[in-house]
Amino acid sequence: MQDFQQDCIALALQQHARGRISRRGLLQALARPRRAGGRRRRGPGREALVMVNWGGLANQGFGNFYGAPFAAETPGVKVVQDSTGPSTGRIRSMVESGRVTWDLCDSSASGANLLGKLGLATKIDYSIVGRGDVIGPGFALDHGAAPYSFSSVLVYDSAKSRPLPPPGRISGTPSASPARGCCAGDATCVLEAAMMSLGTAPGALYPVDMRAGIKRVLELRKNLVFWTNGSESEQLMRTGEAVMGQIWHTRASVLEKESNGRLRSIWNQGVLQPGIFVIPKGNPGGVLAQRLLASMLAKPEPQVGLLGLLGNGPTNPKAAALVPEELKRLNPTDPANARQQVVIDGGWWGDHYQAVNQEFLDAVTG
Repeated sequence: MQDFQQDCIALALQQHARGRISRRGLLQALARPRRAGGRRRRGPGREALVMVNWGGLANQGFGNFYGAPFAAETPGVKVVQDSTGPSTGRIRSMVESGRVTWDLCDSSASGANLLGKLGLATKIDYSIVGRGDVIGPGFALDHGAAPYSFSSVLVYDSAKSRPLPPPGRISGTPSASPARGCCAGDATCVLEAAMMSLGTAPGALYPVDMRAGIKRVLELRKNLVFWTNGSESEQLMRTGEAVMGQIWHTRASVLEKESNGRLRSIWNQGVLQPGIFVIPKGNPGGVLAQRLLASMLAKPEPQVGLLGLLGNGPTNPKAAALVPEELKRLNPTDPANARQQVVIDGGWWGDHYQAVNQEFLDAVTG
């Protein structure tokens, strides 16, 4: 499965192809900075902290909105972007080999919990990082904290389905049965949606009843199409192969805009997810990485800038008031949008993801 940040990069390329991003702007955004490695000193007394992302627009976004403000207020420190992809497996290999060159990595809630349990991530020092700088406890974990957010939301074709609640669903959820729907080929968020379709209240989703959730997905299987990347999810809705589905909020925003409102999305029953950064165990920058993460969480203005560039939702409570009016409807953490969603339980998924996802895949592909 493609992850959210990888899809942000793919979405930027597609928007350029559609004429919505200029060639010059795209080239500037996709310019890959020199990979950080070898000696970490960048001139006399200048220390380089290495932030690892998935490339593309993340280089520009994370560099401008996270790295630059911290470097400006921290004499002698430079923040370097490394776009080689901070997968959990690569972080594990680096730490276990004793050759850690990364300081701060774009990860996930489940990834942070897994790395923490394996002793591969540094515990966040909340005497440095402010717990009050995020909108809720799910965004400040023991081994990671979230300077951005994203959502899996329901999108529907208003010409073929109506937003009427079937039995057991929260009011406002589109009803499209027996027409085809789409969802990710991954248990995360899909099982939450399945349980809510059975009438489980958002506040009672965890621990997820895996058996009941998978059974529900199998009941709907003949009317479901599974996607593995954001572009595919968008295409399923564009072509009408699916008339409703669960997709990332960034893709839903593009569909609504480019279909002149025919393809609509709702926040109700969405799954709000933290964009977690982790610090690998034994990172060369030491406590400076904690200070960089603290800066990323504490500054609402750069987070709003990232929303405009990538569609990532801010997580600082003060950011909502700074979001331009035209972006509020697209912001997953706007108070009006956030209260309709459930925050994913990264701790539960960190403990159970591998086993649950394998059983999910075996069931839906068997």
